[in-house]
Amino acid sequence: MPTDTRVALPAQRLLTDHRLLAGHRLFVALLLLAAALRVVTMLAYRPATLYWYDSFTYLDTAVHPAPSATFHPIGYPLLLRALLPFHSVELVAAVQHIIGLSTGMLLYAVLRRRSAPGWVAVSAAVPLLFDASFLRLEQAVLSDTQFIFLIVAGLAVLMWSPRLSVRAAAGAGLLFAAAALTRTIALPLLLLVVLVLAVRRVGRRPLAALVLAGALPLAGYAAWYAQHHGRFAISGADGVALWARTMTFADCARIQPPPDLAPLCPNGTKVDAASEYVWAPGASLNRLPGDHFTYNDQARSFAIKAILAQPLDYLGHVVRDTSIAFSWTPIPHPDRTTPAFGFRSGHWELPDQPLIDKVKREYDPDIRGLSSVSPYADFLIAYQYAAYLRGPFLGLILLLGAVAAVRRPRVALLPWAVAMGLLIGPAAVLDFDHRYVLPVIPVACLAAALAFRTGDRKKFRGSGRPADSTTTELRQTTAQPTHSKPSQVTAERAELASCP
Repeated sequence: MPTDTRVALPAQRLLTDHRLLAGHRLFVALLLLAAALRVVTMLAYRPATLYWYDSFTYLDTAVHPAPSATFHPIGYPLLLRALLPFHSVELVAAVQHIIGLSTGMLLYAVLRRRSAPGWVAVSAAVPLLFDASFLRLEQAVLSDTQFIFLIVAGLAVLMWSPRLSVRAAAGAGLLFAAAALTRTIALPLLLLVVLVLAVRRVGRRPLAALVLAGALPLAGYAAWYAQHHGRFAISGADGVALWARTMTFADCARIQPPPDLAPLCPNGTKVDAASEYVWAPGASLNRLPGDHFTYNDQARSFAIKAILAQPLDYLGHVVRDTSIAFSWTPIPHPDRTTPAFGFRSGHWELPDQPLIDKVKREYDPDIRGLSSVSPYADFLIAYQYAAYLRGPFLGLILLLGAVAAVRRPRVALLPWAVAMGLLIGPAAVLDFDHRYVLPVIPVACLAAALAFRTGDRKKFRGSGRPADSTTTELRQTTAQPTHSKPSQVTAERAELASCP
């Protein structure tokens, strides 16, 4: 007698779900271990890492929302404002650790969706989940963790299905706009994403939806910025940053700037990194009267003239600084920074600044200097030397991503291009910083993992779930006798979710 489908179909779903869970056991185990590491980090360093002056500027903007005239747009302060009722920077750190774990889950999910083998998807998420640099970053009141999540989420939405829908394109546009309002380096990334999708010929409607969804929030913020600062812009420091970039090579004898820009020429002040010119008291921009950010437009004009007059010098310095990312032993750049192995024992007092006192009163009365706590800090101090992605390995990951982009351009070209944009972009518009390399790692791992795929394109059905021998046997069991009408599963079997 034929099997009752009312009994067989639930059994089929139960067995299939069980096999699906079994296929993700390794990732679940690693995710739990990564969560435990983050708990140890919170116990080891209390209350959270606070940097002068970035962290306190973010916290102050969260209490008094307004577009910043310097380097910090509104995206990250909005997250801090959402947590303001709890008045706890420790909660901020906890939320950021959860965001870090969520980013790892996104990486794994999109790779499995795009037919990557389980071990490959797990391996791609390992650096983000276990590198000690990410643990330190998530424990600090800085925008980077949110920025990384938004970039990975935007890519995940664009890559989730082989055919890009208008809705997915619009969602990705909003995510990249949010990333640009978190860190302005995502502005050129949005243009890069549009260019890659145009080359892939995803269609006019999805491309238009992406552009529109990305442009509207940015235009709204620029209009808000204009109300406060009198100019339609996202940032009031882009020109100053690019000017600082040119100070490492600018030769005014070759640039021949007009008289109004001549005071911005190098004046003999030497620092150890381009970004230091922004704050160096002796730098030509900082010797002008008033706040140096009021000269942002003039600084941009000077920088563009310098780059056009000395394009090879500009490219050489960008390449030289970017290459620091591939050194085996992390090179401090600038010298005052700690590029890696930053977990230490001790207590670090906050500087005596009026802004810090204000943030204590308004955001978290318990804000204090960072203190390490044994034995948790002792464990992390030892752990960080093994759990660090060395520069040559990052180079290999990017090289493997380039191979994937050539072999599978419809799926791998986009994340690889974004990874390269994240790597080169900061050095091109300001300077290299090891902290700016961290967003490159998960995106580069995403691209590299796409060089691998399951051999059978028909393993993944339209639902995105793998078809295996067990489910095949169950379909045969639930099939109707030969004399009855065909089962209504033809359309379902015809769907195919394997990537092109």
